[in-house]
Amino acid sequence: MSETISFDDFLKVDIRAGTVIEARPFPEARKPAIILLIDFGPGIGVKKSSAQITVHYEPEALIGRQVMAVVNFPPRQIGPLRSDVLTLGFEDAGGAIVLAAIDKPVPNGQRLM
Repeated sequence: MSETISFDDFLKVDIRAGTVIEARPFPEARKPAIILLIDFGPGIGVKKSSAQITVHYEPEALIGRQVMAVVNFPPRQIGPLRSDVLTLGFEDAGGAIVLAAIDKPVPNGQRLM
């Protein structure tokens, strides 16, 4: 477990719901990845993310799926792609990433509370 933080520290991490509107392989990445275009609604817009989720997901199956992402980290250059957000997931027993799930639809851009 990490060190204890305050609720104010937690609030500094802006985690939002968004819907995947486009997903495609990212062959230029050092580790296998999928490029996601995620719609976070009118306040944030569409953002790109490189996600190392190729073990459990095919790009076409991700279209329309809601995901969670940190939207207030600075952009990160990953090969030729500027990744705008960090899509959230957990490692399974083998180390492959499983997306953090939203089990009922919420508005795009909704903040994790």
